[in-house]
Amino acid sequence: MAITFSDLGNRAPTGNLLIVDGLNIAFRWKHQGRLDFKYDYIRTVESLAKSYNAGTIVILADGGSTFRKEIYPEYKANRTEKYADQTELEKKEFEMFLAEFNSTLTELKNKDYPVFNFRGVEADDIAAYIVKHRDKFGYDECWLISSDKDWDLLIDEHTSRFSTVTRKETTVGNWDEHYDFEIEDYITFKCLVGDKGDNVPGVPGVGPKRAVALMQQYGTIFDIYDALPLEGRYKYIQSVNDTGEQLLTNVELMDLLTYCEEALGEKNTRVVDLELTRVLNEA
Repeated sequence: MAITFSDLGNRAPTGNLLIVDGLNIAFRWKHQGRLDFKYDYIRTVESLAKSYNAGTIVILADGGSTFRKEIYPEYKANRTEKYADQTELEKKEFEMFLAEFNSTLTELKNKDYPVFNFRGVEADDIAAYIVKHRDKFGYDECWLISSDKDWDLLIDEHTSRFSTVTRKETTVGNWDEHYDFEIEDYITFKCLVGDKGDNVPGVPGVGPKRAVALMQQYGTIFDIYDALPLEGRYKYIQSVNDTGEQLLTNVELMDLLTYCEEALGEKNTRVVDLELTRVLNEA
């Protein structure tokens, strides 16, 4: 079972790694109306390092997703529409927020924190790649610092998530306190219900309860696809039958661990490998 943050204290092994969802954390200051948060951000990161005695903290930034846009052009298109409705003042403030965030990343790099920010690559994919290849980089435990529940796809016996919003952990040990299905079924659940925030469509009429029922009856998303057409007169069953190809598309869009290398790209993969190997050798 994965250890918890409170278990770490000052006894944390040198193989502990904190992976910080950089922009996700920065939004805490934006929501407070703060545009001068650089040093508070850095203090927060350094406080995490001190409190959890982390051998390494890695900060990840979002650069969009070329990989997902090529698969599904409407991916996150709703966010473009949202920002298009901003007033001129809101646009200017958001530009100032991003400028402060980028300045913060530069300062963190100057302090020799590993910072990864690739054009066309999301932080989710970088995190997935590091978690997937944790052993190669010499890390025993990974702690994900993010309020993004998509990162729960990365949780395993050695990887847990801490939300700076709820101040709660999600681990293998307390998974059933957060979800009504097994950890290995999370990708199937997400493919069925979709992700409104990312503009990824789920099956019409299928919410969390029906998704769990479908998983219990048929199994994984691939089992459900292989069983199509499903028998039943309910409208949502017909919707499942009608959206079979979208379900497979959703797997590509959402299965972070399976597709992280493709999403990251060979060139960026080498950058991550070299930097984390350097950090390991200097530890």
